[in-house]
Amino acid sequence: MTTITATPITAEAFAPFGELLTPRERADKMINAGRCGRHHALATVERGGGEAIISIFRSEPVSLPYDCALLERHPLGSQAFMPLGPDPWLSVVATDDGGKPGEPLAFLVPAGMGVNLRAGIWHGVLTPLDRAGDFLVVDREGTGVNLEEVAIAPVTITA
Repeated sequence: MTTITATPITAEAFAPFGELLTPRERADKMINAGRCGRHHALATVERGGGEAIISIFRSEPVSLPYDCALLERHPLGSQAFMPLGPDPWLSVVATDDGGKPGEPLAFLVPAGMGVNLRAGIWHGVLTPLDRAGDFLVVDREGTGVNLEEVAIAPVTITA
């Protein structure tokens, strides 16, 4: 069995897979009579002809070490995950290797930070750490097959 170490997430390391959803150092502009900083257009919703929808996913927790044995992707649209709770979580991603997942990478995502996965990026299922977690999810609804799942040889993820 392969073992990989989850690393702290950074915008640079995650760039091949998508964008981080976290405020910038400074707001792009102030709104609401100067009471609210707008961190504008942190990511792009890829819709592939469908429409963008907003959902809440509730996921059971995992603990490290964690054996990841399933990856999925959404070829027609992006998928954004924003945690609604106070806990860190794990993002497992892989590049595409001829229609199948390449080597997985694991990122430790701090509380309050989300990710936007580009269309076609292989990723693990939602993995809140140690406690169940709710996530606000923005993804695509529409015609066409927009979910591919594949079982992989289990990869053990450690911190």
